[in-house]
Amino acid sequence: MPSGIAQNVQKRENVHMAEMTISEARSRIFEVVDQARVNRETVFLTRRGKRVAAVVEATWLESLIADAEDLADIKAAAAARAEIAAGQSPIPWEEIKADLGL
Repeated sequence: MPSGIAQNVQKRENVHMAEMTISEARSRIFEVVDQARVNRETVFLTRRGKRVAAVVEATWLESLIADAEDLADIKAAAAARAEIAAGQSPIPWEEIKADLGL
C-alpha cells in the first residue's frame, strides 16, 4: 500500500489547476470554493500576475500537512541514526523526560 504522500500524489495527479486574480475570485467566491471542495481543483489566486495564494480542498490540505510532519519525523530519525553511527551518544530517556517536564 502506498504511503500517505504517494496516495496524495495519486489522488491529485490529473487534477486541473485554475488561476484567477484575487478580484475575480472575490466576485466568484462561492464558485471558487466549490471548484476546490467539490471538483477537488486547486485555484491559484494572483496579484499583478504572480501567484500569492491558493484555494484547495480542506481535507487534502490536512493530509498534506500530516505528510509533511511525517517527512520531518523521518528526516529527524535519520539524522539521529547518523549521529549515533558517527559515535555520538544517544540522549538518555530520563534526560529527555526531565527536559519535557514529564
